[in-house]
Amino acid sequence: MMAAQKELYDAIVIGAGIQGCFTAYHLAKHSRRVLLLEQFFLPHSRGSSHGQSRIIRRAYPEDFYTEMMAECYRIWAQLQHEAGTQLYRQTGLLLLGMKENPELKTIQATLSRHGVEHQYLPSEELKQRFPNIQLARGEVGLLDKSGGVLYADKALRVLQDAIRQLGGIVHDGEKVMEIKPGLPIVVKTTSSSYQARSLIITAGPWTNRLLRPLGLELPLQTLRINVCYWKEKAPGSYSVSQAFPCFLGLGLSLAPHHIYGLPSREYPGLVKGTSREHSSWHGFKLSPIVGKILYELSMKLTPSYDLTPFRISRFPSLGKAHL
Repeated sequence: MMAAQKELYDAIVIGAGIQGCFTAYHLAKHSRRVLLLEQFFLPHSRGSSHGQSRIIRRAYPEDFYTEMMAECYRIWAQLQHEAGTQLYRQTGLLLLGMKENPELKTIQATLSRHGVEHQYLPSEELKQRFPNIQLARGEVGLLDKSGGVLYADKALRVLQDAIRQLGGIVHDGEKVMEIKPGLPIVVKTTSSSYQARSLIITAGPWTNRLLRPLGLELPLQTLRINVCYWKEKAPGSYSVSQAFPCFLGLGLSLAPHHIYGLPSREYPGLVKGTSREHSSWHGFKLSPIVGKILYELSMKLTPSYDLTPFRISRFPSLGKAHL
C-alpha cells in the first residue's frame, strides 16, 4: 500500500528535461514549494535534452523569438555565474544561403531591428573568411556574432543541483501513474502520492499518455532526429579553438532541408551536424523563458511575453484534441 504524502506543494512539474528543470528552477527561485518528477533515473538519454551540446542564437526570422532570446542569454549567464562553471561558449553562428534567399534576408532584418551584432558576408569575403567551407556558386553568409554552443548535459546537472539548493525537491526513477484533478491536484506515482495547487506537464513525447485519461489530447508529433559526426578533412581546422563557428544552411541546392552543425569539441576531430525541415527548432536555447512563462502561468501571474504566437489555435486541425 502506498503511503499518502501529506505535504501540499505549490506546484508539481512532471518531466525533468530542460523545460521542466527551468520551470522548477523559476518556481524554487521565487520561494515556491516545488516537486520535480522524472520517470527515468537521471541522467538518461531517452528524451530530447540529453547530449553534450546545443546551438544558441538570436538569429530568427520572427521578432518575438529574437526578443525572447535576449532574456534567455541573461538567464543562461546568471545560471553560469551561480554555478561557477561554463555553460556557454561564444563561437558565432554562420548562416549560409543564396543571396536572394528570403529567409536569410528576413533574419538579417530582424537582427538589425533588435540591434544584434552581425555581419553580412558576400561570396568572396565568405570564401576568404572560411576557406574550409565548400560553398555553392552565389552563396553568401550572415554571421550572428552572439551565436555559440550551450553545454547541454552540464546545464541539466547544474539546474537540478540549483533546484535542490533553492529548496525544491527532485525525484527521479518515479513514474506518474495517475493524475486526479481537483483542489488540490493529486499525482500518484510508482512510489507515492502527492498533492499540489498546480501541475505543469513537460513530459515531451509522453505528454499525451498522461493527458488521455483526463480526456485531453494535444496535436503533438514525436520526431526522431539523427545526429551525425563527420571527420575533419584537416584535423583541428573545424574546432572551437580555431574559431570555427556553428553553422546553419538555409535551403541549399544540394540539401533541401536546413543543415545545422557545431564545431568539433564533443569528440576531437569530429564535427556534429544534423538536417531538419525547418529553422523553428529552438527548445533548448529558449527553455529559460519557457520555464519562466510556465512558472508565471502556474502561479496565475501575467506572462512576461505575448503568447499569441503560441496559441493552440495556430494548428489548422487539432484532430483528437479536446481543450
